[in-house]
Amino acid sequence: MKAIRYSRYGGPEVLGLEEVDDPVVGPDSVLVKVRAAAVNPVDWKCREGHLDPILQAVFPVIPGWDVSGVVVRPGVAVPEFAVGDEVIGYVREDFLSRGTFAEYVAAPVRALALKPRNLTFEEAAGLPLAGLTAYQVLHGVLEVKRGETVLVHAAAGGVGSLAVQLAAHLGARVIGTASEYNHDFVRRLGGEPVSYGEGLVERVRGLAPEGVDAVFDTVGGDALRVSANLLAPEGRLASIVDNEVVDYGGRYHFVRPAPQDLRRLSELAEQGVVSVHVSETFPLERAADAHRLNQEGRTRGKIVVTVAGKA
Repeated sequence: MKAIRYSRYGGPEVLGLEEVDDPVVGPDSVLVKVRAAAVNPVDWKCREGHLDPILQAVFPVIPGWDVSGVVVRPGVAVPEFAVGDEVIGYVREDFLSRGTFAEYVAAPVRALALKPRNLTFEEAAGLPLAGLTAYQVLHGVLEVKRGETVLVHAAAGGVGSLAVQLAAHLGARVIGTASEYNHDFVRRLGGEPVSYGEGLVERVRGLAPEGVDAVFDTVGGDALRVSANLLAPEGRLASIVDNEVVDYGGRYHFVRPAPQDLRRLSELAEQGVVSVHVSETFPLERAADAHRLNQEGRTRGKIVVTVAGKA
């Protein structure tokens, strides 16, 4: 099969399209014909070696953790999926090697759920990692309740846009930081947009004078420090990018595969509760360009790599 691989840490230029062996399907895995794979900031962070302390790279590495595609062959111990099923997956292992930027992936059954029938393969590919991150933080870490006010940073991004929708579905009032260009987009998602930059505290306090009940940080740094000053007395703070959040009494969260959560996200997508905005698509051979664009950090929604390949 064809796959994108890199044999050393570096910039997008280390990514190359190569012919590799088809994956071996273990008893608890499913062979998936990849139709699309979303790009996430963690992909380029892995490629540059930033996650080396927690994820060993077994070179050469096929990048990518998000996938949508069609089941070609379930493993011998997998009754949950059948040939022809359309699926989505957050295909992460505890090391870097066998990713989703390829024509096929052998995905652990714990990483998969049925694809939402109303989403395209491109849209569906953008749901697993970002959706699981938003879902797990809102439900398991911040425990957002109806009537609360939640501040979501980078509300137009991949995780942020899904967090806005999920928090609104929980009955929360959602304030979302975003550039002026994305304010109407955040409103359509169900949030109240505020601009980044100097004066953010005053702008948020203007909407929530008593402070916010929960902050979902996807930016880190100054955004995290500002967030600590915006909490109501019993407010909660969570970050997915900056573990200094613990210094402010908050919690850091690294998303994990959870099939029950992924199934719930798929159901919510089919119910029209959440949607995935795809800003741009690239063919597999242009994965490096997709990485470059994602690394600029100004994406509305998701960037997706599409895969044609052999039947």
